[in-house]
Parts: sequence; structure tokens; C-alpha cells
Amino acid sequence: MHELELWGGPECTVNRVGDQYRDQLAASGHEERLSDIDLMADLGFATLRYPVLWERVAPHDPARNDWSWTDRQLEHIRSRGMRVIAGLVHHGSGPAYANILSDAFAPGLARHARNVAERYPWIDAWTPVNEPVTTARFCALYGFWHPHARDERLFWTALLNQIDGVRLAMREVREVNPGARLVQTDDLGRTYATAALREQAAFDNARRWMGWDLLCGRVVPGHDLWQRLCDFGFEARLRAMAEAPCPPDIIGINHYLTSDRFLDHRLQRYPARNHGSNKRQRFADTEAVRVLAPPPPGLRGVAQEAWERYGLPLAITEVHNGCTRDEQMRWTWEAWNVARALRDEGVDLRAVTSWSLLGSHGWNTLLTGEGRYEPGTFDVSGPAPRATAMTALLRGLAGGANSSHPVLAGAGWWRRPIRLAHPPAPRPAPMREHVATPSWSGARTPPLLILGATGTLGQAIAAACRHRDIAHVLTSRGQLDLGNGESIAAALDFHKPWCVVNAAGWVRVDDAEKEADACHAANAAGALRLAEACARRGIPTVSFSSDLVFDGQANRPYRESDAAAPLNVYGRSKRDAEQAVLALSGSHLIVRTAAFFSAADPHNFAIHALQALASGQSFRAAQDHVVSPTFVPQLVNAVLDLCIDGAEGLWHLTNGEPVSWADFGRRVAAACGMRTAGIEAVPGASLGWVAPRPLYVPLASEKGRLMGQLDEAMDHFAYLLREKRPDLARALMAVQ
Repeated sequence: MHELELWGGPECTVNRVGDQYRDQLAASGHEERLSDIDLMADLGFATLRYPVLWERVAPHDPARNDWSWTDRQLEHIRSRGMRVIAGLVHHGSGPAYANILSDAFAPGLARHARNVAERYPWIDAWTPVNEPVTTARFCALYGFWHPHARDERLFWTALLNQIDGVRLAMREVREVNPGARLVQTDDLGRTYATAALREQAAFDNARRWMGWDLLCGRVVPGHDLWQRLCDFGFEARLRAMAEAPCPPDIIGINHYLTSDRFLDHRLQRYPARNHGSNKRQRFADTEAVRVLAPPPPGLRGVAQEAWERYGLPLAITEVHNGCTRDEQMRWTWEAWNVARALRDEGVDLRAVTSWSLLGSHGWNTLLTGEGRYEPGTFDVSGPAPRATAMTALLRGLAGGANSSHPVLAGAGWWRRPIRLAHPPAPRPAPMREHVATPSWSGARTPPLLILGATGTLGQAIAAACRHRDIAHVLTSRGQLDLGNGESIAAALDFHKPWCVVNAAGWVRVDDAEKEADACHAANAAGALRLAEACARRGIPTVSFSSDLVFDGQANRPYRESDAAAPLNVYGRSKRDAEQAVLALSGSHLIVRTAAFFSAADPHNFAIHALQALASGQSFRAAQDHVVSPTFVPQLVNAVLDLCIDGAEGLWHLTNGEPVSWADFGRRVAAACGMRTAGIEAVPGASLGWVAPRPLYVPLASEKGRLMGQLDEAMDHFAYLLREKRPDLARALMAVQ
């Protein structure tokens, strides 16, 4: 059997919504960076799934092909020793002159395939259409993408046109290169359901195979869906496909944590966003992993099913998890180990593909809007791709080595109780599957050491570690005293952490004006003492700084490279700490942040404002001081991701939007359903501050955007307030 290979690929969808095309290669900046190919090659990939998309090569006229970009890219891929699986249509319906519902779609795609094969005869693996079943559903059944149909007959039309496109394309390609192989991908999951919905689940589970079944010539009389398609008038097409099959050389399985579905007739168990129907029954449709007990077999289960059904070589052609860094790594690590286990059992599984290498844009909207950016192996939210911890993991897999990153000792969220978002539903399974998968966090693994057990940040980081199953130790001053070098050394030598997060220190800005020595000792001298001890042991550190290192004289948000010029004692202590720590050898990350808000912590501006409003009082806030608010749960997740990535130097982390304190208060009130009139805008000078504050200190980053928009954070804050502070939420409702 072939050695298990590591493949890769950038998210390359070009889909159409109305008359607007959304191009992931443009959104990621990849179309402008040839150097991305070197980054990918350096990870050790044997093969890249790479786009030579019809929409991009011949967007306006099938007789006018622009090869300039693909010539450059493909030649560089080839020069770096990587093979190519050429993708011709990726979740699209072709250029503007094509239509996935038209009889001309398949011949048009075949003509494009011939052109590509003649220009690049060395390419020996092809995916003419990525995920034909999924694309047909989104284009012609759900109406999300062009041509925005919502009709089952049109769904089958779109699918048959794509399959004919694959067949005709491979015929043209093989006339140029007789040895060309078809790598046919599709999203593969399984639908589970309550007994009342067993017919719908049976249909879904038959439909999921249809792309491969049609190519293999299996849709003949007796097939589960033969009569259904014949009733729509497709018998002649089905017979033609069965008489001239084009079976894949490799079946490409794209499986995500959302791929397995559960259908439930008990609508009351689920929020309205999960409700749907099949025109005969109403039901809730949700991720099976969020409700089934035990959880579905997932990737291993569907790969085993595909092998038993077809007996053809398999590849896992997309592995990506849009989550925190540790969960991204765990999902890839699990996929690799599943592949190795299946191979040991005799399954001919050729490769695992790290997908979305440069991340993806807008998939939270199903590519119908701008949406969020999800980092991939590289984070392209900054001016240049930034390597994440995924890069070291992939290099290890490509080189045959096991990864040793401590966060892999934890279990993915899909393996822990937090996966359940709804009342659990039983899944019949062997008894061994009913035994919970143990968390590995109790194993002997180096912890993340967190200082600041009594502070907002320390507690929030520890809570995030618990949620993410990252082994950690949270210390108080009694366990690790920043003023005592021996105490620091003892704690480091005892715990042997893989990283130290210093969330301790002086936080009382006004009191620092009278107690400058104490503030400096805690924030600067103590931070330096800790960083020096860590540097001697080769332990990375993370420290926190503030927007108060700036004087507010700029007319734009401050970036990492701007010179610090603090106005007060607290700001000077943070500046001194920054300069001293960054001058040390070793790996040191300093995060500047500002204006915390959190539902879990009672000591922040947002909670104080809401408490005043709930008691019927007005709340005074400065209108002339501008900051960039920071939602603590998003902050700590971004910090943990940077820890895992081994990031160094200065980073600015906030929710990005400059607002005055008064406008901040109004936004908080509005998000919680309160009238904003209770927020009284006043000059900052009237608030009795002792320490001078800069007027304009919003923070921006020149390195990348790791946190969400402020509006999104406000909505999340309001949701968590109802969960974490039900007393305050009720009081707010009472005065509305």
C-alpha cells in the first residue's frame, strides 16, 4: 500500500450570489502572492489541490483564456516538487455566460478542461467539479447561490449537469493525458433522525452518495433513487451515464464537524434557526455532534462507509476546523490518526489534506455575505501571512514525526461534554461507544502557568483554558511572588510550564499617582524579574500592557510601531516593562489592550453602567475620551492562540472600533435592550480622575485582526449577561 501522504490546498471557492462573484483567492490575497507557494512547499506537502478555475481563466468569453496567473502559480508549484490536483469549478456555476442548470454547462466545462490539459499536460490528477452534490443543494435546492433555485427537479438537473461535466471533462483530459486520474470530492456525513423522520433521513443518506454513484454507473433500476429521478424525467440521462461510467480513481471525502446531521420532530427542543421542513413535516435540523449520545462516528465512520460501498482508494480531501488554535490542531491530528488506523485495517486511504491553508472568508454566512475571516494554517488578517502553530504540526506529520505540542494532550470539544448544545438524544451503538472518551488533561503534560488568580484577566484566561481543555495552573501571589526571585524560580522549576502568562500586576490607575514606587515594582520590576527567570529556562512569556502608554496626541488609532509617551505613572510603569522585557533574549509576547468589558467580572465599565441603569440612576461617562473597547472572552482566546503559535513582540488586541466612553455606555445599554438616555455624556475632567488620561487612544494592529467586530462582541456580551448575571438581567428588564 502507498505511504500515507500529506496534501494541502488553499480555500479557492468562486461562487456567485446574484450578479456578484465572491472569490476566496482574492479575499485571502493569494492571487497577489507567489510567495505563498513557498510557504506551502516548506510544510512538506506531496500534492496541492489547486484551482485552475473556469470563472477565472475565461470569465467573459470561452475563446479568450488568460493563463498569466495560472502559468506563474503552477510552474512555481512544479518547481517546488509538489504535484497538482487541478480544480476547474469550485462551488461555482461557471462564468457569467454559463449556468449550472443549462445543457451547455457540461460541454462548456469539458472545453475548459481540454484547454487546461493541453496547456499543462504534466498535471495528472483532476477534480473538474468540487462537491457536486453540495453545490447542487446550495445552488438549486436552497437558493443560496446562483441561479438561486428552490426546486428538487432543478437540484437533480444541477447535479446531473455537473456529473456530465466531470465525465466529459475527464474524457477530454484523457485524450491529452491517458493516465490522468479523477479525484472526486464531496462533503460526506450521515443523517440521523427520530423515528418520525426516518424516511427523510433515509432519503438524505441515499442522496449523499449520488455524485459518486452516478460516476460509477450505479444508478440503475433497483437503486434507491432510480425511480425518483425517472419520475422527474431523467431516465434517458441515467441510462447514458450507467452505460459510460467514469469512476473516480480516488474518492475524496470532505468531512466537517457539521457534516453529520440530526433531524428531530420535537421542535421545542431547538431554537427557531434550526427549524425547517420538507413540505410534509416540520423538523429541527442540527449538527449530530451537538445532540447525539454517544456522538456519531464522524470521519472514521463515513470513511469506513465509503470504503465498504465502493472499494476504491480514498483520500480525506479537506481537513479544517474554524475554531481556536488548539481545536484546529486537534482536529487535524485526529484526522491523521483516523487515516492511519483505517490503513492498518486494510482501507486503501492515500492522503489527508490540510485545507483552507490561508483561511476562509464568509463561510459563517454560507458565502452569501462578507462574514468573518477564519484563520487557517496561516493567518492572513495582517499584511503578510503569519505562520500559526499548525505549521509545526503539519511539518511533523509530513516528516513522519509525532507532534509534541502540549495542547494536543487535551481532547477536542467534540469529544467532551461541552459538545452538547441541546437535550441529548440516544444513538443506538455498541456498549463501548457509550463509554465517554476520557479527557487527557490529567496526564503528565507541561501546563500553561498563569499569574493573577484574583484578577479579571487571570481568571478569564484560566476559564478559557478549562473550556478548551488546556492544562494550566493559576497562581496567586502566595504561590508565585513577583517581588521575590526565589519564589519565581521555585514555581517555574516545580511546574515546568511550556509558557507563562503574566496577568498579575498593579491596575489602580489613580492610586498609582500616589504610590508610584509600588506600581513600578509590580508592573515593571516584577514583570522583568519573571521574564528574566523564564528566559534563563527557555520558557516563553506573555505580558499585558495598556493604551495608557500613549499620550493621545495622534489623529489616528495607535499601532504597535508607534512610540510610547505615557502621561501618568501607570502608563510609565507599563512602558518601562515593555522596553525591559522585549530587550531580553528568548520569546516574549506583550499584548496591549484597553477598556475591558465582560459579563463574568463585576469590576468593569459595562457592568457598572448597567447596574446604575438597573437601579434607575443615570450613569456619567466621558464624551471627550476615545478608546477601543475589548471584550474579555474574545481577548483571552486570541491571547491563547498567540501563545500556542509562539508569537513574539508587541500586539494590539481590542475589538477595533474607536468610541468615546459615553458612546461605549450607550452601545452597552442598547445591546441589553435599555434606553440609552440614562447614559449622561460629560467631560472627562468632571469625573474626578487623579491621573491624567489621554484624550484619544484607540488601538489598531499592523500585524493582524484576531478579534471580532464590536457589535458582534456587544451581542455576545448581552447573551452572556443573561447567563452569568441573571439578577442584573432581570433588574434591567424590570426598568425597561
